[in-house]
Amino acid sequence: MTSYYIIRPVRDQLGGAVGSQSLPMFYLVVFVVMLALTPVFGVLAARFRRKQLLGWSYCFFIACLLAFVPAFMAQDRIGARSLGVVFYVWVSIFNLFVVSLFWSFMADIFNGPQARSVFPLIALGGMAGAIFGPLVTKALVQTLGVAPLLVVSAVTLALALGVLLFLSGEQDRSGDRQGEPVGGSLWAGIKELVTKPFLRYMAVLMLLGDGIGTLAYALLADYSKAHFTDKVARTAFYNDLDLYTNLLGVALQLTVTRWLMIRRGAVAALVVTSLINLLLLAAIVVWGPGEVSGITLGLPLLAILTIGSRGFTYGMTKPASDALYTRVPRETRYKGKNFIETAVWRLGDVLVTSGVSLFGTLGVSVAGMAGVGVGVSVLATWVARQIGRAPDLAPETAAQPPVARRA
Repeated sequence: MTSYYIIRPVRDQLGGAVGSQSLPMFYLVVFVVMLALTPVFGVLAARFRRKQLLGWSYCFFIACLLAFVPAFMAQDRIGARSLGVVFYVWVSIFNLFVVSLFWSFMADIFNGPQARSVFPLIALGGMAGAIFGPLVTKALVQTLGVAPLLVVSAVTLALALGVLLFLSGEQDRSGDRQGEPVGGSLWAGIKELVTKPFLRYMAVLMLLGDGIGTLAYALLADYSKAHFTDKVARTAFYNDLDLYTNLLGVALQLTVTRWLMIRRGAVAALVVTSLINLLLLAAIVVWGPGEVSGITLGLPLLAILTIGSRGFTYGMTKPASDALYTRVPRETRYKGKNFIETAVWRLGDVLVTSGVSLFGTLGVSVAGMAGVGVGVSVLATWVARQIGRAPDLAPETAAQPPVARRA
């Protein structure tokens, strides 16, 4: 997470340089690439052991980070738009694949009750990295510039890979058979989305939740383009948003999330996030997207929406949804989950950003778009409640100690 959040403001400032009108094109390219990579990941997961899958995947992204350094050193000659398309696509793929693969690995190690207890704590570690990353960017971007940040990001990702390989090796030495290749079809991720009710519910909920987040992101891109004229200022603005978002996520994981998941279950956490999004969008409908004296503390409501929706997504929805994947077979856990969190997610980005551009062309106000988001949040709340009733979701099992702790 430190690696990703070091380069996230770099990606976002490129989006802010061109505004929301270019986001549909960015996301369309990402979606097409994700579809092309789906069978590739299916082959890797089917044929390679877990340790090899982790190693090859992370090393590929480390090499790519280093390859982008000379391109950023020549950004003024290449142009923000041309470099922005390539880097935006790559970072979007990097984020989704690396994070999805990490949580699939976590779901291999822990069972359902354990996941409800420890996933918020693991996510808290991720949030610590997500806070440290923006702090690193904030400290270095003014003195080193943008390009050297990619090297720092590559180093932290290499450290993360080392820890994951160590954990996987410990599991293998303990006799855990979960490290074996998943097997099955290379197209299993797509097939399971069609045939598994649980995955269909998860895909719809993810699309609805991502729709709200992407709506806020697209509107904020226009705000950034209008208020910040250079790449350093835009990078600093998006860096601050990430910092506030992750502080909120940490606060949730330290207080509400773990208690809610243990006492009420993972589904309850999904419902709460949808209700929070509903309230934030309703506030924009009532007060508008700008600052509200005494309420927004100097930030526009759009920024508050972005911080709130992302903070609850990372601090509550993510550990809750990943805990549910401990109750499905390994092929679903890796291939089905990966397809939803990569290709389907980016399909939602394409649809939402295209809709925002269309609404803007038709003269629909920000408050009007937020009104549509309120309806989306109502539907997301209903879908979240249905996930726990999916017939193919295994019942909770009795808590057992993690395999790595056995003598």
